[in-house]
Amino acid sequence: MAQPLNSATVLSPWQEQLEAAPQILVGFSGGLDSSVLLALLTDIIPVQRLCAVHINHGLSNNASDWQSHAEAFCLSLGVQLHSETVAVQETGQGLEAAAREARYQVFENLLQQDGVLLLGHHADDQVETVLYHLLRGSGSKGLSGIPASRAIARGQLIRPLLSWQKAQLQTYADQSKLRWIEDETNLESTFDRNYLRNNVVPEIAARWPDYAQRIAHSAQLSKETEDLAMAVAVEDLQELDARAERGGWSLCLDAFAALSSVRQKNTLRQWSGLHQLPLPGHKIIDEILCAVIQAREDAAPKIMWQGLRWGRFRNRLYLLAISDQSPVMNQELLWQTELPLHLPDGSSLSGEITLGKGLRLEAGQSVTVRTRLGGERCMPAGRKHSNSLKKLLQESNLEPWWRDRIPLLYRGEQLVSVGDLWVCEGYQAAPDQPGISISWHLNSLVDSR
Repeated sequence: MAQPLNSATVLSPWQEQLEAAPQILVGFSGGLDSSVLLALLTDIIPVQRLCAVHINHGLSNNASDWQSHAEAFCLSLGVQLHSETVAVQETGQGLEAAAREARYQVFENLLQQDGVLLLGHHADDQVETVLYHLLRGSGSKGLSGIPASRAIARGQLIRPLLSWQKAQLQTYADQSKLRWIEDETNLESTFDRNYLRNNVVPEIAARWPDYAQRIAHSAQLSKETEDLAMAVAVEDLQELDARAERGGWSLCLDAFAALSSVRQKNTLRQWSGLHQLPLPGHKIIDEILCAVIQAREDAAPKIMWQGLRWGRFRNRLYLLAISDQSPVMNQELLWQTELPLHLPDGSSLSGEITLGKGLRLEAGQSVTVRTRLGGERCMPAGRKHSNSLKKLLQESNLEPWWRDRIPLLYRGEQLVSVGDLWVCEGYQAAPDQPGISISWHLNSLVDSR
C-alpha cells in the first residue's frame, strides 16, 4: 500500500538538512503543488524560519490576482512572503524558458550562503520532463529528468514532492481544505509540455497505471549512465594534459586524437559540465570535431554557443568563457595603480607593490591604458632590439583571441608595459627600486567559480 502523503513521509529525508539550514526559501506560485509544499513545511518547521517567494511574471491578466492570493495564503499560515515582479525577455529559447530564467535569477539573488530553496515539482512533472526530453532526442542527461536536489548559487535546491503524484497532492489539499489558483495557460495545448500533460499522459496512464514509477525508474537508470559518462570523462581528461587557462581551460589534441570516437564525444560533452557550465548537444559537438579540431593548422576556427567558445591554438583545444560581443575599449583610461581598474570588456587590472621587479614605481605617477590600434613597437626588458607588437605577441605564446584585448600601459606616449606579459626596456624596476607587479584579470567563468 502506498504511503500517505504527510509532512513526515515527505520531509523526513530532508529534515536534518532543513534544521541545519540558515535560510529556507520556498518557491510559491500559489498553485496546487507549492501550496501543498508550504503547508507541509509549516507542520515541522517554525513559520518564522520560512520565507515564501512569489514571482509575478506579468504574463497573465490574472497575475495581480495570483499575487494577492499568495499574500493572503501566506498571511493565513503566518509565513513571510517575498513578492517580486520580473520582466520576462525572450531570447530565442521560448517564453517558458525565458520566464524560468527570470524566476531562477530571483531565487539565486535571494539565496544566502548554505541556504535552501524548496520547489514543489512532483512525479507528474518528472514524467512530462522525461517525455519532453525523449521527444527532443536528448541523451542520458536529459532523460535523467528533474533532480531531487542540486546545488544552486550559494545554496541547495530541494524538491521533496518529486516522488508523489499530482493526484496524491490533490487528495491532501482537499483534506486540508487548502485553496489554490489554477493557471489558465495549463489548459492550452499549444505549449509542448501542456500537450504532453493534457493529451499524451492520460493515454499512457490508461494503458500503464504505474507509468510514473516506470518512468522514474528509467530516469534513475539514465542518471546512473550519465554519472558513469562523467566519471569516464574525468579519467580521460587526466590523460589529456587538461589545464586552466586565461578565461577557461585547454587540453592536448595529440592525446585527444588517441581516444575512440565515442570517448572523444563524451569528453567534449562532459568537459564543460565538470565546471558547472552547459553541456553541448550532439550538433555542437560534431561542429567542434569537424570545424575546429579537424581544421588546418594555420586556421583560427571557433565555435560559439551559450556564452562558451571552443578554439584551437598550437595543438591545444580551448574551452573559453568569452564573447565576441564584449564592449571594445575605444578610449584611453587613466589608471592610478594603487587601485584596481575595471575595463569595458569585463576584465580588470590590478597592481601589487614589489621590490626589484615589475614596472618601476614613480611617486604620484599614473599610467594610461589603451588597446591595440596597429603599428605599435616596443622592446621587452632584457632584449636588445625593438620589434612590432604584433610579432612580439605571436612570439609570446599569447592566444590569438587575447591579442586585441590585452591592455597596453603608457606613460605619456611611451608604451611601458604590455598587460602582465612584460615591462618594456628602461621602465623595469632596478633591484633596489620599488615596482608594480601587474595582473590582468579576466571576468570569466573560470575566475568566478
